[in-house]
Amino acid sequence: MSDTRNSRTYSIIVTVLLALAAILGFFFWQKSKSYQAEKDKIEAERVALETQKTSIENSLDSLSNAYASLRTENENLQGRVTSTAEQIAQKENVIREIKATSAKDLDDLRRQVADLQKTKIEYETIITTLRAENEQLRNENQRLTGENEQLKGANTELTGKVQDLAKELEEQIRKTQSASFKATSFRVSTSRKTDKLTTKARRTREIDVSFDLADVPQPFQGTQKLYMAITDEKGNPIASANPVKATVYAPSGPVEIIAQQVKGVVLENTQRMSFHYKFDEKLKSGNYVVAIYCDKGLLGASSFRLN
Repeated sequence: MSDTRNSRTYSIIVTVLLALAAILGFFFWQKSKSYQAEKDKIEAERVALETQKTSIENSLDSLSNAYASLRTENENLQGRVTSTAEQIAQKENVIREIKATSAKDLDDLRRQVADLQKTKIEYETIITTLRAENEQLRNENQRLTGENEQLKGANTELTGKVQDLAKELEEQIRKTQSASFKATSFRVSTSRKTDKLTTKARRTREIDVSFDLADVPQPFQGTQKLYMAITDEKGNPIASANPVKATVYAPSGPVEIIAQQVKGVVLENTQRMSFHYKFDEKLKSGNYVVAIYCDKGLLGASSFRLN
């Protein structure tokens, strides 16, 4: 009886232990299964984040190239460094730092992907704004170019009219004031020279007038005064430190002139004459007329332009 009771007790204990072992085995199996599932989930997320990170980095490389092209165009259009250059430089530093740093864990990887995604959005915003600005600058430059072409046309037309006016004045002087004999091979040349002796080099404009007097009538040979008079295209004498007022007696009648230079000469039958004159540095660019007179009227005249 005692043996039977012990045997039954033993069986109950074994059964209980087996049940507990089964329960514990199932618990740990379930826990191991959940752990593996979580591990697989984390690994899948890590792989997805790595793929996303690589994709964003490739997109940022393309955006960087697009920005470089737009930046060059922008700086060419407006003639100065674009204000976005510093912003992009900061974002490039962020990108380089992320690329050079390995993620220690999943949280680090998530932060890197989030930072790259944010940088990408900012990059795209800057590029969109810069593209619109370039389009606006191109349109503005085209408009200004059109206006400049119109102004150039107007200036060219005006310059032509002013030159025509100087030519008309030259011809009028020649017709109404010519002497009984004329200068031939009349030539006017202007030049710019740099004064290298001064501390700061100054540009001065000078004029050379040369001509031939041939077959001078006998009554006009001998001592004479030659006058060089320079006027603007409207006939106004140019400013001079020592202007000389004189009256010449042309065949058409007396003519009052203001000369910038007077030269005493002895005229012969044939000779080569020349004048050299340095203009006032404040003389404006434009068209002018130079005329050479003797006491008996005009010997020769020519229009020229100072640039």
